[in-house]
Amino acid sequence: MIMFYIYIIHSIIHNKYYVGSSSNPWRRIEEHNTSGFNTFTSKFRPWKLQAIFEAGKIRGEAEKLEKFIKRQKSRALLEKLTDPEFLPTGKLAQLVRVPHVRD
Repeated sequence: MIMFYIYIIHSIIHNKYYVGSSSNPWRRIEEHNTSGFNTFTSKFRPWKLQAIFEAGKIRGEAEKLEKFIKRQKSRALLEKLTDPEFLPTGKLAQLVRVPHVRD
């Protein structure tokens, strides 16, 4: 069965964060950095992976969590989620951090 993930990427140059969900976040990050389409993320390249969380086996659940995080409009929350010591609680308690892979 496929696992869905929430990922957080950061543009160091522009100091912006982006939250997304995908069954393959590593491919999506590559796409954010290389896609020829004019999108939000294309304007703030390059992006660096900050955190990945397992969000469940149902796409809709991952998308709900992604939307919940985006609706918070909270940079502080994104910074907490990128901190390896932070343990999500409440609606985000189901997120399971994927160990960070070094570049």
